[in-house]
Amino acid sequence: MGNLNVVTAGSLEFAKDVGKKGTVTDMTFYELKRGNDSVTLIEPSKYPEKLSSLFYSVAMAEYAILVVEKIDSYLGETIVMIDSLGIDKGWIILRNYIQMEQLKPLIADTCLEGYEELEDDAIKIREMLLDLACSIEKTAGAGTCGSCPVDSHFNVKGVGTVVLGSVIDGYFKKHDKLKVFPLNREVVLKSIQKHDVDADDGIKGDHVGLALRGIESDELDRGYVLTTDPSIKMSRKVSGQANLVKYWKNPIKDGMVMHIGHWMQMVPCRVTSVSDDGDFHKPNLELDFESDMIHKPGDTALMMYLEGGKLRVVGKITLQ
Repeated sequence: MGNLNVVTAGSLEFAKDVGKKGTVTDMTFYELKRGNDSVTLIEPSKYPEKLSSLFYSVAMAEYAILVVEKIDSYLGETIVMIDSLGIDKGWIILRNYIQMEQLKPLIADTCLEGYEELEDDAIKIREMLLDLACSIEKTAGAGTCGSCPVDSHFNVKGVGTVVLGSVIDGYFKKHDKLKVFPLNREVVLKSIQKHDVDADDGIKGDHVGLALRGIESDELDRGYVLTTDPSIKMSRKVSGQANLVKYWKNPIKDGMVMHIGHWMQMVPCRVTSVSDDGDFHKPNLELDFESDMIHKPGDTALMMYLEGGKLRVVGKITLQ
């Protein structure tokens, strides 16, 4: 049983008509299920107040549905976020008599340019998503390392510590030994559930509940990573060339405090060095993190500046 993760952005009223409401934090999850096929809709329910709500929702997704109710700075920021995180498969729903010609200049030269326009019909959208989930086969070899960032965690009576999250990479199975970063603690994966149904494995894209032995819920936090991948590492600084979004208007300054987003982490950092060769959109940066950043070598992270006003998405940098 596979799962399709879809972020629904632009309207807080959209997903409730399509799926069944589930977990609510700064994101709201809605579920669709038909036989062995399932879809998880992820709504950034605290956006635009919290940019983290949008970042986490898009970071968990493979597809996006952008609902356009009005053209404003929040729509622009949402488009930049989706494009920066590379969600190149999705759909657009237009409301309030907005025409695609009005939207085209905003999505030109972004990964949203290829999105299909959908009729605003919850029943048809539900069936379309389930048909798509049915058509996609998710497989991974038994030797493939798996990683799952922690979204939420809690204690269940009679079960113990349970973690909710989406498998971001690879594959793992029941009874695997997992390492918990940043604690460097080994735990045992007691059981796996997908949409409240027991499963033997978790594959990239699955939204899972993992029961763990060897750790207490209050030792965990959002952004921690459960993994069998030996290449996972932790960094306290990064240096290299960044690529700023084309709409970013001002050069990065020494001493500036930003947030770096990767998987389910948003880590504060300070710029300790900045230089460029005349193009401030491609600066060479040195960044010091406030806490450990968990990643694989070569992963791309998102730079965000929460005091950025109408645009808080800055650009991308590679984590070495």
